[in-house]
Amino acid sequence: MTRVGGRGAGPAAPRSVDVARLAGVSQKTVSRVFNGERYVSAEVRRRVLEAAEGLGYRVNGAARALASGRTRSIGVVALGTALYGPASLLIGIERAARDAGYALRVVNTLEGEAGGVAGAVESLLEQGVDGIVVSEPIDEGEVSVGVDVPVLVLGAPAAFGGPRVVAAGVGAQLLACAATEHLLDLGHQTVHHVAGPGRWFAARDRLEGWRAALVARGRDQPAVVEGDWSAASGYAAGRELVGEGDVTAVFAANDDMAIGLIRALAEAGLRVPEDVSVVGFDDSPVSAYVTPPLTTVRQPFDAVAREGLRLLVQAIEKPDAEPAPASDPPVELVVRASTARPRALGGA
Repeated sequence: MTRVGGRGAGPAAPRSVDVARLAGVSQKTVSRVFNGERYVSAEVRRRVLEAAEGLGYRVNGAARALASGRTRSIGVVALGTALYGPASLLIGIERAARDAGYALRVVNTLEGEAGGVAGAVESLLEQGVDGIVVSEPIDEGEVSVGVDVPVLVLGAPAAFGGPRVVAAGVGAQLLACAATEHLLDLGHQTVHHVAGPGRWFAARDRLEGWRAALVARGRDQPAVVEGDWSAASGYAAGRELVGEGDVTAVFAANDDMAIGLIRALAEAGLRVPEDVSVVGFDDSPVSAYVTPPLTTVRQPFDAVAREGLRLLVQAIEKPDAEPAPASDPPVELVVRASTARPRALGGA
């Protein structure tokens, strides 16, 4: 048996001409299918994709980039953190980008790093990305860097200038409002709030959602206690709130702080939810397994990432098209055993 390509060489990789022959179309049609061009019928597209899959054909990404002027890559500016929210959103972005046929290039920033966002954007532009996602949760002010590709800003006010800047919110205000309304609907006269750090856009949005719910019901707004997202800061906030004596309901800006808060309440001899109801935010994996299981609001990370990437890919591939409006992410309240009616109204 004769081997092609020298000792040990395997069979030659399938080429676009092989796909065209099997599908009964021209090479140009194969190219149109894999470049996502219009004017290819659904039936022809199906035949080409089935032929490519049967042959194990892979598009030569480098060649396609040279032909199209695109790298089929998206850059992401993200805070380098293991916090559940930012990390989960980054995972959602990677999945959505892969499903859209784009590779992902990530540059992490550090909290408090001067010029970190601008430097990250410059680095991604030097790599030739087709678009940029800014998933930066901390307010770093205006980013003064020239951006010549579409930019998607997630969960923060747009602070970029470029050919097209699109935004997709994570719906934190709506979620925080729903969490607060849940406690008010149970009969609590007001709701205390343990907020995240003020430089974080997410903390501001959740604070505004909490405040909006109280204002809409004409309820008092108790003084806010600020934490740093950690369980330890929630514990410290709980010790502070215990001293006020009239607390019956608390909305914490994330689940970790809610868990620390519950520990402080327990040490003070207060039962959850019999004495104080507690709601968290995120629906992190551990929230269902603490004592008591935590009522929380679930962040729709995958839905936000898919919606944002849809807008960004449209801006990349159809630069002259009118931008599609962003849809609101879903609001999902996960009710567990940490909330109940206040005792004055016959609660537990």
